[in-house]
Amino acid sequence: MKLILHNSISIDGSLTNFEPNMGLHYKIAGSYKPGGHLIGSNTIIAGIKMYGEGVPEEGTSDFKKQKRDTSLPLWFIPDSKGLLQGLLHTCRQFEFCRDVIVLISESTPDTYIKHLQERNYDFLIAGIEKVDFKTAFDLISEKYNVRTILADTGSILGNLLLNHGFVDEISLLIHPVLIGIRPYPVFSEVAKNFRLILQKSEIHEDGFVHLVYTVEQ
Repeated sequence: MKLILHNSISIDGSLTNFEPNMGLHYKIAGSYKPGGHLIGSNTIIAGIKMYGEGVPEEGTSDFKKQKRDTSLPLWFIPDSKGLLQGLLHTCRQFEFCRDVIVLISESTPDTYIKHLQERNYDFLIAGIEKVDFKTAFDLISEKYNVRTILADTGSILGNLLLNHGFVDEISLLIHPVLIGIRPYPVFSEVAKNFRLILQKSEIHEDGFVHLVYTVEQ
């Protein structure tokens, strides 16, 4: 399985404190034609706060699997603690999401598992206390025949994936903005040096630059 880490950042490497160009971000993400997106639960919560207008009430359709074009990616969301209970329907309603599959562990609260079952969410148990991503990726590949996953997430999950050697490619959409004294560095928790090989450098309108690197393991 190929895993691509895709982020929108400032010139000085910050993930936050600027308005990202989400149209270009998702246009680039879609160009990879991934079978799945991997998105952290904290990233989902931050996105709801940033772009949502409150959490809508669940409707009847939120208790059913979506019937959307199979070319759309599945969303795989690690959430062993059940942080997204009562929020997952905001993901399921997103038009570019085929449906949501939740990655949990053996320690996930029974109340959250019941919550998922009542709403017909698929879930994969991988790991004892936290999600074991090696097991999770094996299950994703076997059950959903996914060959490419794009990790569109924050620094916590992104750095974890890098540190454990799961990332094959890094895709960065550089925004023409400098954060300065208030940055949230995208790679602040990377535990070692990685050698990267530039595969693509593309300039977009208004000063945006897309860089693609392969990661030497």
